[in-house]
Amino acid sequence: MSKRDYYEILGVAKNASDDELKKAYRKLAMKYHPDRNPDSKDSEAKFKEVKEAYEMLSDTQKRAAYDQYGHAGVDPNMGGFGGAQGGFGGGFADAFGDIFGDIFGAGGPGGGRGGRGGPQVYRGADLRYNMEITLEQAANGFDTQIRVPSWESCDVCEGLGAKPGTKPETCPTCGGSGSVRMSQGFFSIQQTCPKCHGTGSYIPDPCTNCHGAGKIKKTKTLEVKIPSGIEDGMRIRSAGNGEPGVNGGPPGDLYVEIHIKQHSVFERDGDDLHCQMPISFATAALGGDIDVPTLHGKATFPVPEGTQTGKTFRLRGKGIKGVRASYPGDLYVHVQVETPIKLDEKQKEILRNFDTSLKEGGARHSPQSKGWFDRVKQFFE
Repeated sequence: MSKRDYYEILGVAKNASDDELKKAYRKLAMKYHPDRNPDSKDSEAKFKEVKEAYEMLSDTQKRAAYDQYGHAGVDPNMGGFGGAQGGFGGGFADAFGDIFGDIFGAGGPGGGRGGRGGPQVYRGADLRYNMEITLEQAANGFDTQIRVPSWESCDVCEGLGAKPGTKPETCPTCGGSGSVRMSQGFFSIQQTCPKCHGTGSYIPDPCTNCHGAGKIKKTKTLEVKIPSGIEDGMRIRSAGNGEPGVNGGPPGDLYVEIHIKQHSVFERDGDDLHCQMPISFATAALGGDIDVPTLHGKATFPVPEGTQTGKTFRLRGKGIKGVRASYPGDLYVHVQVETPIKLDEKQKEILRNFDTSLKEGGARHSPQSKGWFDRVKQFFE
């Protein structure tokens, strides 16, 4: 079973600061702590998962390894570069090789790990697929298919990378080890062999079909399940569907990043929805029932008489049920009272008479105006 992404576990972005990591960890640790959830195996498992994620990401070295190599970079059981103690493995010279590899060329750790005396092993790069969906699709979830790059063994050279009738030869520079050592003052630095790039062999006569890669790039179709309640910017991880590894290294992962299109009616805020609802002058003054659109059809609610522009009504449970939420959010309807336009002379006369009758009735017909004029008076004074 593949492990969840550490950033996803903590609910933070990949570029989150140390303070943001700590804040997210404290919140989740308090939520899932065994003392607060006695006899809950699920909470205990989540607490351990959160604790592990924070321990890895709060350590600068471990986080750097995880960002570059994923779980393989911090879990020795996955063929990675470090373990629970946070090192990259190896001795004194190997450690400095990790630090200075880029300075002296050929990539240092570069996603790879090599056994002593053996070729360097590299994890494949991760791939990202951007998917744009509608708000309705995000709310309800759906299954879809995507086409992504894939790599298949070259059928001409049978994956060797060499022209038929020839074969790869042992690299004369590193003697097949995939790495060479260089001395720089006090330091003896191990780096990837510049001739064979860590493979331990080179191809004097490459295959004309794959140009020595041994693999042909093609496309494949993947089934992707978009969960209901997914939010903009969330990523879905498909383990092992990234680029292939080198020298038997593990493949990278594919991340499907979700982008939600702007909606013509609703604006999303977490699990809540907001919409602007125009109502007539008469409805605002006299009150009445109005129909409001929701993601699941129309909903009717009463508008009390005397409703003013800016009044907000809350419809419970008419929002979106988030990925991790137990209940759906709410829909907030913001009322905008519309002023009549293009009136004929008869309608204008009716409004003039109506306005005169309101003025004779005093300020009780304009509940906001008296307070506003009082504030303006105080301002000028």
